Amino acid sequence: MNRISVPLRPDLAVIAAHVAAGARVLDVGCGDGTLLAALRDERGCDARGLELDPSNVADCVAKGLSVIQGDADTDLGLYPDASFDYAILSQTLQTTKRPDKALDELLRIGRRAFVSFPNFGHWRVRTALLTGGRMPVTRLLPVAWYETPNIHHLTIADFSDFLAERRIMVEGAWFLNGDSLIRPALANFRAEHAVFLLSRGG
Repeated sequence: MNRISVPLRPDLAVIAAHVAAGARVLDVGCGDGTLLAALRDERGCDARGLELDPSNVADCVAKGLSVIQGDADTDLGLYPDASFDYAILSQTLQTTKRPDKALDELLRIGRRAFVSFPNFGHWRVRTALLTGGRMPVTRLLPVAWYETPNIHHLTIADFSDFLAERRIMVEGAWFLNGDSLIRPALANFRAEHAVFLLSRGG
């Protein structure tokens, strides 16, 4: 696994370590461009971004990144088929109106797609619901239910079933508890976040 020297959020570090040098990359919901800058500067990637928040777009442009303002729910159709080696959707799938459509578009425009998301099957989430009867607020889910951008609450098991039903190939999967990678065993219970590398196969 290749290493990136700049500090990255754990799921982004996993993604960056598995992107091939010199690849064409689209980061959908790229935030302030931290991952894009790392891929550009340390992997020599042609790294581009799509971001909804105009202040984040301005931050990216100030860093010399190729980022445009756009919405993952409506604007991915503007990109041609297979125009990128990798399309990335990190911590964004659960915020889209139609995650199924967003993933279809991701796999249309990218030969491979990285998807990361919070696992709502994690034991702390289950415990908060069981003992308190309320949606949890944790270090990695730090806002109350009425403030959260998350509108689709999925688990690793949900996502795995979704992929199997659509015959989407899993080329890699990584599971994070806090900042550490853990083994796949009982990941739906133990992992706070998941990262998948996907393709259509064939």
